[in-house]
Parts: sequence; structure tokens; C-alpha cells
Amino acid sequence: MIEIKNVSKSYGGKTKALNNINFTVNDGEVFGFIGHNGAGKTTLIKSIVGIHDFDEGEILINGKSIKTDTLECKKEMAYVPDNPELYENMKAIDYIDFICDMYEVSEEVREKNIKKYAKMFEIEDKLNSPISSFSHGMKQKVALISALAHDPKVLIMDEPFVGLDPKAVFDVKEVMQEMLKEGKIVFFSTHILDVAEKLCSRVAIIKKGELVKVGTMKEVKGDKSLEKVFLDLEA
Repeated sequence: MIEIKNVSKSYGGKTKALNNINFTVNDGEVFGFIGHNGAGKTTLIKSIVGIHDFDEGEILINGKSIKTDTLECKKEMAYVPDNPELYENMKAIDYIDFICDMYEVSEEVREKNIKKYAKMFEIEDKLNSPISSFSHGMKQKVALISALAHDPKVLIMDEPFVGLDPKAVFDVKEVMQEMLKEGKIVFFSTHILDVAEKLCSRVAIIKKGELVKVGTMKEVKGDKSLEKVFLDLEA
């Protein structure tokens, strides 16, 4: 479970990026986080994963505080940013192994998972290539494999479909459904509202640092499409 409790954050003591954000993401949910550029999505995501500090409130990952139990929280999570910043001088397989080492993944588990996801994302023949030679989409695939290789309980992704080819988008959606069946959490932001509408059990919409809608897909959109609800809120 992810618990966001009264979280606020300002930049430079002036601009309020997040204002008293409250919601919960339950086990076994695919949760969509929606908002325009600059609405506060990435700020909150980076706060959840322990990259950004926040001024007020609390964020709990399975009952543990990201502020006071940071390492224990991070052990249970995987984070895929919208713009993967990888060590480009490394080969893809070396980078993935490096991440597995940090999470203390056994040889048996890492071999099984790397093989599974490299095949899924069709980069088996590229694992020994330097990351510097990869396109954005290929780097995103390496980031995804690194995130999934340690079987995280909580997968957090910021705009995960950006730069991916249609087959990879399909594969990511399949991974989400697989994690859902295992009772894990998938929390992601996206601009692709029809994908969110099809995938998510619950969704939150943020506007200028304020949470304006949160609930089940039916509660949030009613008889409208999610796109129509979002555009009405942005008007």
C-alpha cells in the first residue's frame, strides 16, 4: 500500500508544486496519475520514490516512511522515470546486473527475469551493446528490465509509454496485468488517457498542485470518457 498523507512541497519557498495531497494506492491496483505538464505529477512521483524531499505530510510504503525508512521503502519499489538516465558507458547487461546487485538479487532469479524480459522486449541480441548506442526507446526498455528484474512489490513509472514502439507498449500493459494478478501495485503517470481508462482500477487527476479528482474509474468519469473529464477540468 502507498499512503500519501497531506503532502505539500514548494520550490524556492514560493511556487507550491504540491498542496495537501491525500490518497491511497492499495495492493492489487493499477493506479493512474493524470495531469498536464507542470501539474505536479513528477514532483509527487519523485517524492514517493525518495528522490525529492517534501515540506509537509507523510508518504508510507507498506507502512514504512519514505523519510525515516528510506532504504527499506526503496527495497520494495522499482522506479522507471520518463527520461531514463542510465550509465551510458556500460553495456546493457552490465547495467542490469549492477541494479540486481544493489537489490541483492540471486543469480537464479536475475537470470530467469533478465531472460524473460529481454525476450519480451526483444533486446536479447542487444544486451552486450553499450547503452550509449541506444535510442530513447531502447534505453527505456533497459530501464524497464532493470526495474522488473528484482520482482518489486511496487512499480512506479513516470510516462512509461513515451518513446516505446507499439509492441513494447503492449508488453508493458501485459506486465501491469501480471503484477495486478499477483496483488502488487502499479502506479504510473500518463498522457495517454484511453490507455489509463482501459488499464486502471483507480485514478487521480492533479491540476496546479491540487488533487481535483480521485477514485475508481467509474467514480471519476461517470458516463463520460476519461479524456472528456480531463479536458473539462483543464478548461
